[in-house]
Amino acid sequence: MNFLLETLQLIVLSIYYNVEAIIKFCIPSKKKNVTGEIVLITGAGSGIGRLIALEFARMDVALVLWDISEEGMKETTRLSKERGASRIHYYLCDCSDKTEVYRVAEQVKREVGDISILINNAGIVTGKKFMDAPDHLIEKTIEVNTMSHFWTNKAFLPAMVKNNHGHLVTISSSAGLIGVNGLADYCASKFAAIGFAESVALELIATGKDGVKTTIVCPYFINTGMFDGCSTKWPTLLPILDPNYVAKKVVEAILTDQTYLMLPKSMYLLMALKSFLPHKQSVILGMYLGAFNFMDTFQGRQKKRI
Repeated sequence: MNFLLETLQLIVLSIYYNVEAIIKFCIPSKKKNVTGEIVLITGAGSGIGRLIALEFARMDVALVLWDISEEGMKETTRLSKERGASRIHYYLCDCSDKTEVYRVAEQVKREVGDISILINNAGIVTGKKFMDAPDHLIEKTIEVNTMSHFWTNKAFLPAMVKNNHGHLVTISSSAGLIGVNGLADYCASKFAAIGFAESVALELIATGKDGVKTTIVCPYFINTGMFDGCSTKWPTLLPILDPNYVAKKVVEAILTDQTYLMLPKSMYLLMALKSFLPHKQSVILGMYLGAFNFMDTFQGRQKKRI
């Protein structure tokens, strides 16, 4: 195309999309109807995965739960039925195992149908500094937090693309946006998950599959037990998040086709500052916010939770 014509097109569309964003910020978006959708949630046996399932349990959807804990999924199923869910299926699946993901995915397709909302939520944390973390735990972190997204998307995205309908949800972390002292492997895995999700989203746009939506979720520490012991220096600015609040916001983001969700809202400001502050100023800002000491008192889950 002509340089001037393309430049004019860029300017006009930039103005239009910025105005659109301002309007959407001021006026709540209409929530889409998910009746009849088949929703798969990985890591659904506890924590945020369970709470997201409970939010969807109120809607007329089929729930498909994946986890490595059968006991946890049974409890999620029981609680979901109490909330009104009538179609629930659960499957034992280690999402870090490619062969197992593909095998269980085929079983789901036969027994339930094509997944239309895929929520990649399963995650783990070692809580050890890079030089102290055993190799096998580093590898497991990448396998669960990153590679599992590749395998589940490979398994379920083709049907969404064929139908030009669906929603891919990546539960990442604020640690996938900003490096944190003591979380090298976790940050790397979450950065990678975001990069993967953004690239897949662009592939969908490039191929004209605008009916397949994507949402990337980046919350700060959530009070689910996964980061037990971690502290926050300024709880008003960066609070430890209530899990029920996070689950509600995630489902709301899905229903309104929100591309990015950062929690708390102060994360949007911090990301804006990161993009232009000098490196040394970013370091002292991190020290001020307590990012150098978040993990000093980390304990993690001390006992099995369902």
